[in-house]
Amino acid sequence: MTSDPQVLLIVALVGLIVGIGGLATGIIALVRLGRLHRSYALLHAAEGRETVVDVMGRTIEEFHELRGEVAHLDSVLSATRRELTMALRHVSVVRYDAFGDMGGRFSFSAALLDDAGDGLVLTSIHGRSETRTYLKGLTSGGSDIELSPEETQAVRIARGDVA
Repeated sequence: MTSDPQVLLIVALVGLIVGIGGLATGIIALVRLGRLHRSYALLHAAEGRETVVDVMGRTIEEFHELRGEVAHLDSVLSATRRELTMALRHVSVVRYDAFGDMGGRFSFSAALLDDAGDGLVLTSIHGRSETRTYLKGLTSGGSDIELSPEETQAVRIARGDVA
């Protein structure tokens, strides 16, 4: 078989191009393999250190624990808020001169209410020879016993109804 020099040249050029392509593909593969080895090395422990996988696993566990603690604190906060609505935290005191001739405002009416307006009114009437103290229960800001104007004023102030 006789070979034409041009055919041989073309075959050689094609072989050279295929060889260069193979060499380029090999170099690209080696670069990618180097990157892959560096990434893989990050995932493995070296000399007693934690791996990224270990750190992520521990972080996820801690996150789940924190989520449980937050849920518990949320329920405690809700219970505290419910209890706080029943606390006697709205307080007012009205001082006055019950008899007009005493020359001082030694008598007072104090209202102590929760958020619903339940609570009590404590009234102390100071006279020349004696002091009397009265206690009236409140439900929704009202009482079964008629309130004096000073007691009504103390309740209004405690509820925030003063204009």
